[in-house]
Amino acid sequence: MDTQPTILVIDDEPDNFDVVETLLDSENYQLHYAPDGQQALSRLDSFQPDLILLDVMMPDLDGMEVCKRIKSQPKWQAVPIIMVTALTAKEDLARCLATGADDFISKPVNGVELRARVNSMLRIKQQYDSLQLLLKLREDMVNMIVHDLRNPLASIVLGAEMLKFPGLSQQQQQGKVEQVLLAGQQLQSLIDSLLLMAKLESGKMVLNYSPVDLHSLCKSALSDVEAIAAQKKITLMSELPEPGDTIEIDALMFRRVLDNLFTNAIKFSPSNSQVTLRAEYLPTGGAKLQVIDSGKGVSEDLRKIIFEKYEVGTLMPEVTQIGLGLAFCKMAIEAHCGTISIENNQSRGSIFTVII
Repeated sequence: MDTQPTILVIDDEPDNFDVVETLLDSENYQLHYAPDGQQALSRLDSFQPDLILLDVMMPDLDGMEVCKRIKSQPKWQAVPIIMVTALTAKEDLARCLATGADDFISKPVNGVELRARVNSMLRIKQQYDSLQLLLKLREDMVNMIVHDLRNPLASIVLGAEMLKFPGLSQQQQQGKVEQVLLAGQQLQSLIDSLLLMAKLESGKMVLNYSPVDLHSLCKSALSDVEAIAAQKKITLMSELPEPGDTIEIDALMFRRVLDNLFTNAIKFSPSNSQVTLRAEYLPTGGAKLQVIDSGKGVSEDLRKIIFEKYEVGTLMPEVTQIGLGLAFCKMAIEAHCGTISIENNQSRGSIFTVII
């Protein structure tokens, strides 16, 4: 586990806590103590342990009642409870489980059995936490995908509706057709990236290496984003090697990386600025490419996570952002055994550097 699991021991006898502490001394656990059920319930309002060891026989509020109250609260239901009991009758043990306990251990407590049961319950809790995290990420992903799909889809519907107007000039019609086509390309690019990421993550993507001329590849990529850049009056600049030399890469995959880097740079650059592409062959036989923008830049903290799924750089209300483009770039470049990094552009903006 990445962090120390926390265990709350609820027992009216402090000596029993000392015994548990001694038996678990070799394990990497943080132990907390509550002398009765009421204090334990009060502590749970501000502290949620990974596991509870709960004595059954306690005055005032016995263990079974405490267990029942804990498990009745949705926010505490996932915390596993091991009942520590001197009861041996099957009916009593069945009652412990009926109150919501996940396991029980008999007194006097055996060290080997205690460690085994604690490890088992903590493993189940960790699996539950991991599942909850995945479900949260899935929910976030669905929300972001729906959010970003709606904008180009709305643009397509609006453009198509306006094409029905009889009074549009030929120039206006052509403008709406280009609007619909551009929005459709954005949708296609998003869907293609999602499918490729799924293949990369599952290990089913086989790269199709071929000799590629960097000059031609970069020129083609620049050409495809000219219309998007023109909408924001952004100038596209390039510093490219002479045509003729080649590098072994998956051309389609690498081209999609450039598309994502360009789209990201244009999104976050202000109007009337410029985006620059630099490319060069390296003496080692590889290549280095840089996409340089004049946007707001990325803080040091965000630079550490910006290539992770669903993370974005600078939040801008007028810009849609799904947080998948840069994650795809990282996965695709690493599939080529390369690296991708980000640094600040002096004096404003960001520089994304790819080395393969």
